[in-house]
Amino acid sequence: MIRRGVVASVAMIALLAIATVLIGSAAVSDAPVFEVDPFWPKPLPNNWLMGQAAGVATKGDHVWVVQRPKSLTEDERGATLNPPRSLCCKPAPPVLEFDGKGTLVASWGGPGAGHPWPDNEHGIYVDDRDNVWVAGNGPKDGMILKFARDGKFLMKIGEPGVVGDDKDTQHLNRPANMVVDPATRELFVADGYGNHRVIVFDAETGAYKRHWGANGRLPGDSSVKSFGNPVHCVRLSRDGFLYVCDRMHNRIQVFRKDGAYVKEFFVAPETKGNGSTWDVDLSQDQAQLHLYNADGENNHIWTLLRETGRILGTFGRNGRQAGQFHWVHNMAVDAAGNIYTTEVDTGKRTQKFVLRSR
Repeated sequence: MIRRGVVASVAMIALLAIATVLIGSAAVSDAPVFEVDPFWPKPLPNNWLMGQAAGVATKGDHVWVVQRPKSLTEDERGATLNPPRSLCCKPAPPVLEFDGKGTLVASWGGPGAGHPWPDNEHGIYVDDRDNVWVAGNGPKDGMILKFARDGKFLMKIGEPGVVGDDKDTQHLNRPANMVVDPATRELFVADGYGNHRVIVFDAETGAYKRHWGANGRLPGDSSVKSFGNPVHCVRLSRDGFLYVCDRMHNRIQVFRKDGAYVKEFFVAPETKGNGSTWDVDLSQDQAQLHLYNADGENNHIWTLLRETGRILGTFGRNGRQAGQFHWVHNMAVDAAGNIYTTEVDTGKRTQKFVLRSR
């Protein structure tokens, strides 16, 4: 026989469980909702195939991807072998520009007359003047390249084959990504796979401005935990905060544009392997309430409340179907709030996630 007290206790536990679920759902409902578009982008022309997709940028409803043609295996580029191994495929050019519907509208990149090219492409950014910035993280990649939208070479910062240390103000060391401040015309660089700093240059002349490491201190300051390798992203908010990915330490540090340290957020701090904070971007509501974090170890996109770093939700998981990820490496948000991602290792693709609710 079950006594009334036991029944009451069981009922109370059930009600508490239901309340907990409802509270959790309410908290998660604060996060924007996204839905993968499995038909974006459209198939590439010319028998082209994308390799490891190592960077993504947006402006308006257009999307730029930088990918690694040399990462294709022999069977993937079989049509280019002599004699051809198979009917498909050929490496696509490194820089691919898509319109909002996923149609390829422009492509270019690679070594050209009068300019070098990274050994291993990594990171792309399109600034407010339609300049396209490209970085590389090969062992000897120590430069940032600036191009016009059509691929015309404009400027390089650093030199090919020459890398510098954390004190070097003229050379980089396997830079990961960059962002331009339209107000000051300054270029902020996550530097990177070899160094442990953010470094700032004049975006028009390439002149050095300043640099700093973790907590706004100079790299090597033993009083703070230094940035690990890689310092993998930089991203500016409209209200003037700079967000920096310290990937191996599973944290995002926040700075003012002069390098003054503000705060830090940890994402899945127990994560091992390649760390959890690979790239960040911001929501496109007026206040930019949300910070999105691409996590290539757990293969999630995390949604954080930008003010506090509180986790609101995630989407994605490890896998190869639409909406899943293998080494999600970069992300970017377009003017409508949609998210675009790229994958390296054997992922080798870009995906679009449509914003369904704010």
